[in-house]
Amino acid sequence: MKHSMVTAVIASTVVWLAASPPRLAAQARSTETANAAKTVSPAPRMPDGHPDLSGVWWRGADIGGRGGAPLAGPRGGGRGTEPPPTFAGLYQPWAQAKAKTLRDKDDPALSCTSTAFGTLNVSLFDVGAVGQIVQTPKFVIMLSETYHGYQSIPTDGRPHRDTQPPANRGDAVGHWEGDTLVVDKTNFTDTSWISAEGRVSFHSDALHIVERYHRVDANTLEIEATLEDPKVLTKPWIVPKQTLVLAPFDQLLTLDCSGEEVKSLIDAAQKDPVKN
Repeated sequence: MKHSMVTAVIASTVVWLAASPPRLAAQARSTETANAAKTVSPAPRMPDGHPDLSGVWWRGADIGGRGGAPLAGPRGGGRGTEPPPTFAGLYQPWAQAKAKTLRDKDDPALSCTSTAFGTLNVSLFDVGAVGQIVQTPKFVIMLSETYHGYQSIPTDGRPHRDTQPPANRGDAVGHWEGDTLVVDKTNFTDTSWISAEGRVSFHSDALHIVERYHRVDANTLEIEATLEDPKVLTKPWIVPKQTLVLAPFDQLLTLDCSGEEVKSLIDAAQKDPVKN
């Protein structure tokens, strides 16, 4: 019946349609966009009205999987454009000189030490490519499947703790700005790197990270972050916005790290000369 109605309309207005193909095409695109928008579910919400960030999040596949994150992480920058700066790309001169003396064997992650931020520019992942968020009325818990990693983030207005010793992932507190969760991290050790896999990225104990989490819809999570470290950086590092999607499973795997798995890599790295 729908096709019959369309045929009747076309028969009665053939001259107008012939003169207005751009308008018809634009209307068709508008209709398709509207229909597509209707299929996207809104972000779920907690009883207090805040968006519920809970779920297992990734980029569409695990490391090495089709459509997933590359092993070395996003490099950014398309053809004819400059790639976005890295943390180490903003080092002060003395830090640049120190970075040239470090190599794969110096990576703390080889000894099962978690990063201060994340190899794929997503702190939720740490050194992996999958992470899980569990949200309660007072806390947002972020879990990584690598290095036994987790971070418990209070969202009830409490300040940073005075009793927490410096940690690889710092101490985190959060608050809501509208529908965006803002996470503030301080009190880092200076013994971890920002990322892993031999990407030299040491930092100081003055590291300060602010992250913003916004669940766009039921299947999409956007994350923005800014890292400050006045002892080693010339200016704050603004991390390129990361877009994650909800994974088709609801539980992380347990991936243990003992250091034995990478012993051969460490031995090989010890023999590799420093490249200046």
